Amino acid sequence: MEKTAALVALAALAQETRLDMFRLLVEEGAAGCSAGRIGERLGLPAATASFHLGHLRQAGLIRVRRAGRSRIYAAEYEAMNRLIDFLTTNCCHGDPRACGLAPSRLTVQP
Repeated sequence: MEKTAALVALAALAQETRLDMFRLLVEEGAAGCSAGRIGERLGLPAATASFHLGHLRQAGLIRVRRAGRSRIYAAEYEAMNRLIDFLTTNCCHGDPRACGLAPSRLTVQP
């Protein structure tokens, strides 16, 4: 991941509602969640949920697919892993265990 892409992703996550949305979608897994359900779970009006989902999508952190009349959003685990890799490259001089992270914690699977 390039620095510019990392900055875009981090900027998208640096807002409370978007961070909550992204974490919710990570919890939901590959199946994702409808925009309406995301709004319900976070107590957001539809327009607000749509606005923030658009930011996360533009940042490449989530994807959307149609299921009938619904839009289903899911976390982009590959993008999340690239961001984690960018942030932890050469962590503790190449030994992530030195800072308390097991190597398996650096890559998250859906």
